[in-house]
Amino acid sequence: MSKRRKIAIGSIVGALIVALTGLAIVQQGERGTEVRTEAVGRRDLTAVVTASGVIQPKRKVDISADISGRVIELAVEEGQWVDRGDLLLRIDPTAYEANVRRAEAAVAQAQAQASLARATWLKAQNDRTRAEQLARGEDLISPADLDQARTQASVAQAQHEAARYGVQQAQAMLSEAREALRKTVIVAPMSGRVTRLNIDEGETAIVGTMNNPGSLLLTVADLSEMEARVQVDETDVPGISIGDSAAVQIDAFPERVFAGRVTRIGNSAIQGASALGGMGGQSQQQAVDFEVVITLADPPEALRPDLSATADIVTDARKNALAVPIIALTVRDPDGKKFKADEAEQAPGEASAADDEQRRQRNTDEVEGVFVVRDGQAVWVPISVGIAGERYFEVTRGLRGGETVVSGSYQAIRDLEAGTKVRTTQPKPDTDAAKTATKETT
Repeated sequence: MSKRRKIAIGSIVGALIVALTGLAIVQQGERGTEVRTEAVGRRDLTAVVTASGVIQPKRKVDISADISGRVIELAVEEGQWVDRGDLLLRIDPTAYEANVRRAEAAVAQAQAQASLARATWLKAQNDRTRAEQLARGEDLISPADLDQARTQASVAQAQHEAARYGVQQAQAMLSEAREALRKTVIVAPMSGRVTRLNIDEGETAIVGTMNNPGSLLLTVADLSEMEARVQVDETDVPGISIGDSAAVQIDAFPERVFAGRVTRIGNSAIQGASALGGMGGQSQQQAVDFEVVITLADPPEALRPDLSATADIVTDARKNALAVPIIALTVRDPDGKKFKADEAEQAPGEASAADDEQRRQRNTDEVEGVFVVRDGQAVWVPISVGIAGERYFEVTRGLRGGETVVSGSYQAIRDLEAGTKVRTTQPKPDTDAAKTATKETT
């Protein structure tokens, strides 16, 4: 076969392929966009907020030392049950006992000084009285001596008052020394189990402070009441209320679901809403979470603090609600047409200033709705939605039920406009709707 003939055959085959491709495109346009559909029906919907966190006892006490010293006796072990008032540990009291004896001696000395000052004051009072009597009689004492007697009486009275206050000061120091000595013995503030023990006999306990985790000696917790403390995103917090039911899954118990109820909602965020960073000090938005506490209804004895948990909080529920698939809900302009700004995003090279302006103004024109299939065409129907279930939105306005809505694919819904020809594929059997219909008929 000659080269010229090969080129001719290749040209004919290429032209045939182009023609067949064009014919397929034309036929595809005539047949319409292929979509999945689903009938609008009624369902039981449940709105759920999912959050993760850890398990913690409802009541626990972190115990730190109020004084420093070496631990000479450790009376408990980790995991041991203690009753309120039981001895936990003892700190070396030698130095504190010496302080008590020193303070007791200071009190005795102050009391002796007070007694001496009182005797001096009484003598000065008597001298003043005698001087005043001599002055009123036959002027047997000079005015200067009378003034001196009165002055000495006043000075002695002041010294007596100072000595009395000195006794009170010494007694206060004695009370302080005795309190420090008392703190060398640490007892259980509540009945519970020792869930954490960070000290050993012979080690030195340091004074506990809020910013020093190393000062924590041990933790006593009541494990009969347990909570799941989860972090909920700020957008979900307004929908949660005290008393909402929840299903809690704990990683350590994979085959069990624990029931619980919301008992506390944080009034402030766990972390700041924003932080400064980046070039020029621009504000970078960070995730803002709030702590929500869920009290478990029947915690097992094997449950331990700090276990990882995930909670599904039921925030709302609707029985027999009109519903559409979540994927079916989309946004268009009031006429059911796509925004030109969207098309510009698909073809960035064709974007213009007008497109940018429309993109800024589109929020005021956006309408939520679905495409209903009527006579082989996609008809735009604006709707209002209520709560969101796992796969369906509640419809509060715009549909009556029984309509056939476009429920896929995602790309098809993204490209649809009002009036577009569509052709439907065979929908999958809807077991949930069938169950609902069976309930209604029975």
